[in-house]
Amino acid sequence: MKFSKIPTATITRLSRYSRALEELEKQRVNVISSEKLARYCEVNSAQIRKDLAYFGEFGVRGVGYVIKELLFEIKRILGLNKVWHLGIIGMGNMGYALIDHSNFPRQGYHFVAAFDNDPRKIGKMLSQGFPISPMSELEEIALERNIEIAVIATPADKAQEVANLVTRTPIRGILNFAPIQLHVPEGFIVHHIDFTVKLDRLAYLLGNMDAESPKSSTMKSPWISKHLL
Repeated sequence: MKFSKIPTATITRLSRYSRALEELEKQRVNVISSEKLARYCEVNSAQIRKDLAYFGEFGVRGVGYVIKELLFEIKRILGLNKVWHLGIIGMGNMGYALIDHSNFPRQGYHFVAAFDNDPRKIGKMLSQGFPISPMSELEEIALERNIEIAVIATPADKAQEVANLVTRTPIRGILNFAPIQLHVPEGFIVHHIDFTVKLDRLAYLLGNMDAESPKSSTMKSPWISKHLL
């Protein structure tokens, strides 16, 4: 099956399964049933089986899944069985927070370059072992360090201009944290992360929680968990 026919929600859930399996592996759990894994991930077991069925047959009927094997297969499917090279553009507060986030390298995402146009920032050495480079060197460094994903953390009014520059390099993936929709040519993939959109959704769900689930009175309501997935 072509990857484009796999539902986006399935790929999102695969990431959740991967994180859950990593936690279970740390707890020295070796085998888990689809029912127990479903409860751990707050989905139903049929959903897990359906998601995995897009990619083959996994687990043993009546036994469950060998955690180490399933984790390996999900990481292979997601492309997490390799190291991905990232370059971050925009070294403000958001840029520093992202590049210092410990979860990135743990999941195989390694920042190998940082860029900015502020002369006061260019040349500053980062704890990752490389300096902040000017945008004029983006294409050269992208080639030299094999950058595969550009992380845009600039103000909104600069993000499209930056995206245009990225599309002139070998980079084909963009993770955009600027609160604006980017437009890129065919052959490029852009994912937008807008925290205010998530907050809007959370506010809507909180505002409607009493109407749909009047008996729920805590922030750990299963109604909230279900609708935020």
